[in-house]
Amino acid sequence: MSAPLPRPGILDIAPYVGGEAQAEGVSRLIRLASNEGALGPSPRAAAAYGALADQLHRYPDGGSTALTAALARRLAVDPGQIVCGAGSDELLALIARSYAGPGDEVLYSAHGFLMYPIAARAVGATPVTAPETNLTADVDALLAAVTPRTRILFLANPNNPTGSYLPAAELRRLHAGLPGHVLLVIDAAYAEFVTAEDYTAGADLVQAAGNVVMTRTFSKIYALAALRLGWCLAPPAVADVLHRVRGPFNVSTAAQAAGLAALADEAFMESARRHNQECREWFVGRLQDLGLSVFPSVGNFVLVDFSPWGEAEATRLALKAQGILVRQMGVYRLPHCLRITIGRRDEMEDVVAALAGIRR
Repeated sequence: MSAPLPRPGILDIAPYVGGEAQAEGVSRLIRLASNEGALGPSPRAAAAYGALADQLHRYPDGGSTALTAALARRLAVDPGQIVCGAGSDELLALIARSYAGPGDEVLYSAHGFLMYPIAARAVGATPVTAPETNLTADVDALLAAVTPRTRILFLANPNNPTGSYLPAAELRRLHAGLPGHVLLVIDAAYAEFVTAEDYTAGADLVQAAGNVVMTRTFSKIYALAALRLGWCLAPPAVADVLHRVRGPFNVSTAAQAAGLAALADEAFMESARRHNQECREWFVGRLQDLGLSVFPSVGNFVLVDFSPWGEAEATRLALKAQGILVRQMGVYRLPHCLRITIGRRDEMEDVVAALAGIRR
């Protein structure tokens, strides 16, 4: 019997596989494979979520009106420039669907987020990578890779999984070198963790140009990954396009309420940022004491080179046997590395102890 065939190119997509979340035969699980928030969500966000149990029969506010207004106030922008989505992943897919297709190219850096080529291939476009320098996006290499067929440039800043970032001046130079028909999408999922003075998440560029979008998420520092909540700041014309193609109720009521409460709890977010910076610095120092190379990171994770110990995968499996889950990097063409999320201090102490035991 014949069967329906997917559109050409769909079967070329390697499905996204997230970090592991389970390990058999362990009494305690330490999940450090998915860059989840170490401290969990704000208690105010959890309370807002729980208060909606009797509203499950109601459709959400399709425009995420209250959340959009709060984000717009924080950025001092027109609410019409904000588009909320079911995680920033949905917004990245909607952007690709709206601005690229067969015959077009979607550009990103060599070790960029895996969802970029998936979003490109899903709409029939061709993903193109540009080489990085020291595991950091290279502005000149990206500009050299632009062709008349380039429609979108996805830039994770900070980048996942490397933890590196482009300073504001380099970001502006990248945009200045792009033709006007190329949409620069700055994926700033980890922006809230960055304390470097020369960093910008990209809102200033969005306001200054008609071909820049900044995407953000509530999954990382706000620790609302289970609710799938993201948003973007876009020029009015781009925001209008995204509203036309998104689902009518794409963000749940619970996600909107929890996001609004999390956004208002600035003290909790600041404590999460402070914890991440302090714990990351401590953890990096301990890894270096063990003879490991750790690439500089401004996010809530570190990329660690395990070459001196042999195969990184052997170390990952040894950690997993002790209930510690970290992320393998072969799919990012970094097979000698593991990415380790910054968790609670006690969790990171257990990781150090486990690695010291493995080294022996």
